[in-house]
Amino acid sequence: MPENDLSFAAMAEALAKSKDYRVLRRLVPREIFTPSDGQAKTAILLDVETTGLDQNKDEVIELGMVKFDYLPDGRIAGLRDTFTSFNEPSAPIPPEVTALTGITDEMVAGHRIDGESVSSFVDDAVIVIAHNAGFDRKFAERYWPVFQRKAWGCSATEIEWRKHGFEGSRLGYLLNGAGFFHQAHRAVDDCHALLELLAFELPTTGTSALSVLLDQARKKTVRVWAEQSPFDLKDALKRRGYRWSDGSDGRPRSWFIDVGESQLDAEITFLTTEIYLRDVEPRVQTLTAFDRFSIRS
Repeated sequence: MPENDLSFAAMAEALAKSKDYRVLRRLVPREIFTPSDGQAKTAILLDVETTGLDQNKDEVIELGMVKFDYLPDGRIAGLRDTFTSFNEPSAPIPPEVTALTGITDEMVAGHRIDGESVSSFVDDAVIVIAHNAGFDRKFAERYWPVFQRKAWGCSATEIEWRKHGFEGSRLGYLLNGAGFFHQAHRAVDDCHALLELLAFELPTTGTSALSVLLDQARKKTVRVWAEQSPFDLKDALKRRGYRWSDGSDGRPRSWFIDVGESQLDAEITFLTTEIYLRDVEPRVQTLTAFDRFSIRS
């Protein structure tokens, strides 16, 4: 190691021991390594960049994936492979998207994401994880059917980051809280960042963030629909955490909320006593990791 690197490392260690400083280290992607432990399972980290937010009409312009193995206790066993590819959309990339992602029309010109390569890369994974699975899964399913058959996890919503001492759930904030910074220019860069974040040992549990996410992803959740609820009570529903579905994707045109199975009775009580003022049997869907975040749910 060069002498100046030794000096920087020593300074960083000294600063880190002081309560007056925080040290952020540049995130360096792990080297590919295939572990030999037969207990390891394989997962995919995925990030898509798109021309917009509408999963029905906007297009993927970049797909990044990181394949890794993890042990039963949620520890990262090793990085197995990476995948990154541009995709040329049918129309020019909006300027605001280029400003946000750094991806230009020239960069994607002539590129196509090969579906067979995607399927081969993903095939042996038991779960796909994205930092906004409600967004990424819908685009991924539309382009590559292999993702419809996979369990999914969301590192943004299935870990209560504030409960574990973080200030929010944005990837950059979380990465800083774990002691890193990175250059977020490409989708695969965010996947590498997410890998280190999931490997981070949460001080509140003594386990990895991945372990917490997997535990949550395995649980069933229940989607409760407040159909035909009074319009003047929409603010009460919003305060409760309900979201609006406009019905354009085939789902009911209604407010809805996702809760744990143990919270279902409390949610029905809320609707009965504060929204409908009568006994109700709302539409209820049970969701698992295989259909949660899907365009079909």
